[in-house]
Amino acid sequence: MPFAKLTRFAAVRAQLLISAVFLLAPTVDAAPRKPTSDTEVIERLPVRANDSTVRELVELRRAQTAAGQNPQLAAQLAERYFDLAMARGDPRYVGYAEAVVARFAEPLPPSLKVVRGLSRQYRHDFAGALDDFAAALVLDPDLATAHAWRGAIFLVQADYVAAQKECDALQSLNRDVLQGACTGLVLAYVGKLESAYQTLQAALAKTGDPGNRLWLLTHLGEVADWRGKPDLAEKHFRAALSLGRDDVYLLAAWGDFLLDAGRPQDVLKQLAGWESSDNLLLRLAEAEAEVKGANATRLAQMLDDRFAAARQRGDTTHQAEEARYQLRLRGNAKEALRLAADNYRVQREPRDARILLEAAIAAGEAAPAQVVREWLASSGFEDARLRDLGQKLCNAVSPCGTALATRR
Repeated sequence: MPFAKLTRFAAVRAQLLISAVFLLAPTVDAAPRKPTSDTEVIERLPVRANDSTVRELVELRRAQTAAGQNPQLAAQLAERYFDLAMARGDPRYVGYAEAVVARFAEPLPPSLKVVRGLSRQYRHDFAGALDDFAAALVLDPDLATAHAWRGAIFLVQADYVAAQKECDALQSLNRDVLQGACTGLVLAYVGKLESAYQTLQAALAKTGDPGNRLWLLTHLGEVADWRGKPDLAEKHFRAALSLGRDDVYLLAAWGDFLLDAGRPQDVLKQLAGWESSDNLLLRLAEAEAEVKGANATRLAQMLDDRFAAARQRGDTTHQAEEARYQLRLRGNAKEALRLAADNYRVQREPRDARILLEAAIAAGEAAPAQVVREWLASSGFEDARLRDLGQKLCNAVSPCGTALATRR
């Protein structure tokens, strides 16, 4: 969950009832069907009672229609769709945002270049996204959103020098909260967890915005967990949850924390009703399998169907999740290792490193995960769990001379 989300509208609470632009994931056996008109309703998405988001989106759509080719209104609508995708874990809304941008001819104004960059990074076209954000900054050098998202992508790619440059650019724009969030994550990833925690805490103290607080509290929980302070981590996660805002990243991070703590029943309670999100369905399936629940087979099959549908579409954005599914729910270490290694070529965050190490240990193959051990050594990343996995791989598969001792 990139820190750039702090620049966006407040997190949303529901999905919109609209005519679908395209199908998210047809079943493996069903042929895709193109609607015959823009008014045809393909699927109705669930809407919560008294949801203001529905009214807001309807008003934005009407305003954009009335104004014609108004890029600012179009950008607002597309950004709101993107917020829904981030909050609910539903990529259909990314498609709606892309459809809004597609109505405009090149050259796009900065606001629409940013939206197109958001869509590209969501689909892991990081090079295209970086180009869009850079082009937007040429036209508007004060566009903090573009700097923030560039920093987020560089973090995903483990290019911490480039990420810090974007943090510095945010500081020059006097965006203190964004700069603190950016710098805090860079510090966390380069082996300075204590400084990272303090930097994120300082940013939290500067903002009263609920969306910003949710993001910062979530990452404070992660950093506290990496520091080996589970009680403090749980305090931060619960504070984020108490804000009452939908956020798939928060729920996934909280779910992982509970699974690591051996609390699968809490996962089932917390994530009930979130089967529509692939990321959260994975956590639900793992928890159900751990308690040997009646829904274990059904949830695992749902995941299998979704990954199969993604492969049919040529979608590789969930390789880390599929690797985890293959390893933990299907016991297929070789396939998990292949997927995790492919994923790590694109995404190099700590959770990506972890599944690659776990799969390599299970498969008994050290070579594909050597890149993670090299990252642990060069970055100094301090999470004891990851460093222990790196040492376990080294000892079990090909004994190494230098231990990956946990830095304190």
